[in-house]
Amino acid sequence: FNKSTCDLCDEFEDELKYPTASIFRDFGGLKHFYGKIETVQCLEDNSFVNQVLDEPGDGKILVVDGGGSLKRALLGDMVAAKAISNGWSGLIVNGCIRDSKQVGTMSLGIKALGTTPRKTVKRGNGVRNIPVEFAGIQWSPGDMVVADEDGIVVLAKEKADNLIE
Repeated sequence: FNKSTCDLCDEFEDELKYPTASIFRDFGGLKHFYGKIETVQCLEDNSFVNQVLDEPGDGKILVVDGGGSLKRALLGDMVAAKAISNGWSGLIVNGCIRDSKQVGTMSLGIKALGTTPRKTVKRGNGVRNIPVEFAGIQWSPGDMVVADEDGIVVLAKEKADNLIE
C-alpha cells in the first residue's frame, strides 16, 4: 500500500475523518505508516499498551488515548522494540513518549504529542478496543489509519476493506 494521505484525500475526501494532525509530532523511524486500528484508553499508565503490544500486531496501528497528558510517557524504546518484534506498524499516542533518540532510529511509525523523561506508572488501569475520541475525531477499532509527513487520515472499516482488497 503506497497511497499518501494526499492521494487518499483526493480520492475519498468526504469519506475520511481528519484528526487535528498538527498537534502530533513524528518520532518513529517510519514516517509513512498505515494499518487497522486497535485502541487503548489509559491515563499515565501503560499497562494496557504493554499488554496489547505483547500480542501479534499483523500490521495494525495502536491508537492510545492517554488523555493528552504530558506528565508521563506511555511508550519508550523497550515498548517500541516489542511492537516491532510483534509485527505492529505504528502507534498514534494522545500523550507523550520517551527515549525519542532511540525510537527515532526504529522501523516503527510513531506520532505523539511530545516527550517527557518520566516513565509511566503501572497500576493495571485502562480499557482496550473501544472507540476513543481525541484530536477532533472518533478512532474506532477496525477502521484504517494512514499517517505520513502531511498528516493523518482515517477511513471507516467498510471502505478500508475495499481499498486493501
